[in-house]
Amino acid sequence: MPTNLLALNWKMNKTPSEARAWVGELTAQLPATAAELAIMAPAIALPAVAAELQGSALAIGGQDVSAHESGAYTGEISAAMLRDVGATYVIVGHSERRTYHAETSQVVAGKAAATIAGGLVPIVCVGEGLDVREKGEHVAYTLDQLRDSLAQVSLEGAHQLVIAYEPVWAIGTGKTATAQDAEELAAAIREALRGLYRDYADDVRILYGGSVKPGNIAEICTQPNVNGALVGGASLDVASVVGMAAALV
Repeated sequence: MPTNLLALNWKMNKTPSEARAWVGELTAQLPATAAELAIMAPAIALPAVAAELQGSALAIGGQDVSAHESGAYTGEISAAMLRDVGATYVIVGHSERRTYHAETSQVVAGKAAATIAGGLVPIVCVGEGLDVREKGEHVAYTLDQLRDSLAQVSLEGAHQLVIAYEPVWAIGTGKTATAQDAEELAAAIREALRGLYRDYADDVRILYGGSVKPGNIAEICTQPNVNGALVGGASLDVASVVGMAAALV
């Protein structure tokens, strides 16, 4: 079974100086854990985070990436730029990007392909809103979104994938899908990945994201097809991150 990944998505929080101080505080308190930790910081803070983590086992990653390798794309950041500052991962297609920036699954597919071509691991996000879940269409909706978002990822690129299932209705709301809800979708995603990538699918890590905290992370991540968490709000608090890392033994 793949190692659990705890991806800490800071979203638009922490200046570079705040980020460096926070990371210093975390590394001084971080317990032994079986999970891999990755700090998904704002792009402007990544060099400061990388400097503070030098010699550490913790990874860093971006929160978004361009589908383009380089060129006249003002404000965008390429996979090569992220890799050059030490990034390993990048979040692709987060629900906030899909909602606030009108990113379609076709756009997400281009970003996922560019991420892999650029030598990074994409954390491809999929998940449904409350209206879809209340209609009982959450599995079909999420799997359609998954297939469309991976349309440009080849069989050869599949071993570099991470998928994050994020029920949109549980992000930042305090509502949390149950461990059984998380496993239902993770198992469906795993089966869909087998249809796309055959045996590679068993090595793809599937994360759960949506109001994850120290009190529920262990139950969620011990489900057969859940291999970690994409953490939002709780990732900003050192004590919460320490608690989550300690729970994943």
